[in-house]
This record gives sequence, C-alpha cells and structure tokens, in this order.
Amino acid sequence: MGPCLTAQLIIMEKMELEGFDRELPERMNLAVIMEKQPSSHPWADFRYDAIGVVMRDGDEEKTVTRIYQDGDIEHFLVTGLGLQLHLDECESYYHNLMSPEPGCFIVADQPDSSDQMPQPYLVSLSFDEVHAYLEGDELIYSVEIPAELYQWAEAYVLTHYVAIKKTKRKLKNWRETEKPDTSTGGGQT
Repeated sequence: MGPCLTAQLIIMEKMELEGFDRELPERMNLAVIMEKQPSSHPWADFRYDAIGVVMRDGDEEKTVTRIYQDGDIEHFLVTGLGLQLHLDECESYYHNLMSPEPGCFIVADQPDSSDQMPQPYLVSLSFDEVHAYLEGDELIYSVEIPAELYQWAEAYVLTHYVAIKKTKRKLKNWRETEKPDTSTGGGQT
C-alpha cells in the first residue's frame, strides 16, 4: 500500500459517520410515490410518474395506497420496496453521489395498458445497474435522494470505497517491438 492510500485509510478510521453507528444497516426499507395525472396524448387518458422515495420502518408487504387526490391528480404510495448496497457497485454510488444532481433510480414494469400504473419493483443508486435495466426496455424514473438515504449511501461509500485516479495507458509503438525470429526454418525449405 502506498503512503497516500494508507493516509486515506487512517483518516477514514478516525472519521465518525454522523447519524450512523459503526454498523451500517444492510438494507433500507422504502416506498415510492407515484403520481397519476391526465395525459395530453391522444392514446392515453392518464400518465404516471415517480415523484419521490420515502424511508419506511420495518419490512412491509407490497401495497399500493392512494394518499392524495386533487381533481384529476392522484398520488399513490407503493410500499414493500427496499434498497441494499453492494460492494461491487461502490464506484457507481460514488459517482452518483458526486454528480451535480444525485439521483435515486426507480425501475418499474411496463404495464399492459397505457392507463395502468407501472409497478415499481427496484430502487437503486447505481448508474450502472439502472443502465442495464434501461437497455432491457424497463421504465426508469429518477427522483431526488432523501437526505437520510443520501447519508446512509455516503457512509457506505466512505467505509468501503477509496477512489483511485485512473491513468491512461501509454501506447506502445508496435513497429518498434521485437520481431519474432524467423531464422529457425519457420516452414521454409
């Protein structure tokens, strides 16, 4: 280990992570708020959008409950979701948290009809994970990260990830590399 990495690890050991004990929770229970509003599209009466994520206590079964209605606009709380962070995604979490507008990503099933509500089934903070779902034509929503969820993810990244500056490989001139020895016969008679 180099001196810079050792110094970073010592600083991280001394740092106290506000709001969390040394034992970070492995999973956060969440609910997604979905909004239903009239659509201006001629083939759909309504459109749905995820507008937020809220922290929840305890494990819950998946339920959908209307929590707000004002005319044609309705909000639904979709419970029973959770977020678990993984070591192999730390770099993606780091880049998300360091971006100008960190996002919390919600992946939902495409409904059979345009008037049905998409059903969220995954919440992630990883750009890479969500990009894989995007390539599979899943619905992806991006919402603001709640402060408590941001702090938990930040503590996780500080505990498990050390950013290492990537360096560009220096290209080798292939013409100047050693040429194989062809004097041993190599198929010539």
